[in-house]
Amino acid sequence: GELAAQCSKNKINFIGPDQALLDLFGDKTRARQAAIAAGVPIIQGTERASSLEDCREFFQSLGKNAAVMIKALAGGGGRGTRIVTNLDELEEAYLRCQSEAKNAFGDERVFLERYIPKSRHIEIQILGDSHGNLLHLGERECSIQRRHQKVVEEAPSPGVSEKTRKKMGAIAVKLAKKVSYHGAGTVEFIMDQKENFYFLEMNTRVQVEHPITEMITGIDIVKEMIRISCGHKLSIKQKDISIRGHAIE
Repeated sequence: GELAAQCSKNKINFIGPDQALLDLFGDKTRARQAAIAAGVPIIQGTERASSLEDCREFFQSLGKNAAVMIKALAGGGGRGTRIVTNLDELEEAYLRCQSEAKNAFGDERVFLERYIPKSRHIEIQILGDSHGNLLHLGERECSIQRRHQKVVEEAPSPGVSEKTRKKMGAIAVKLAKKVSYHGAGTVEFIMDQKENFYFLEMNTRVQVEHPITEMITGIDIVKEMIRISCGHKLSIKQKDISIRGHAIE
């Protein structure tokens, strides 16, 4: 956010979203609130930085056989993240998450979400220009992870039906439009075994996994990002996007 702000101040085009968007989605609880405002489904959770007592109350409110995920509020890359399946384990996990978050991000605040077992981690690639045009380029499957860090990505997902792909893509675009998003970005969802899906977070950048989406859509995401930063409109429309083949990274 600070880099984007300094670029703007010094009349340098920053290739990506502006400081306001970077700050909004860099704070997971603010991002959840933006998703709620846009009518995007979210996982039950504590809506702010949470004390240990808040976490205990939330865990107990979920009833029997509940599981939760503790997350760093300023987190990313799987750091400051832990799954808790037993109330007795909550305090230790909470303190460890706080410590990891402080070391990794300089911010020890954490919050809780209900944990969805046997879920898929699906991300939708979006592109938006500064003229209000937004579209999505389908999804990437990133469920194969180690320590909550993505290891294998593939596009398209073998577990997402065409109906769900369209619905998820439309909801990702809806969120992006609500916040006037511009540049490349990724809206991440958790999807259960019945293809119900919930907003997880938004990455306000081009991700290292973007080439597999380029391979199956034929769209040069980085080229579009540069054009957007120069004030151009998107050179493509949603109806121009089709998926061909399969790619893995």
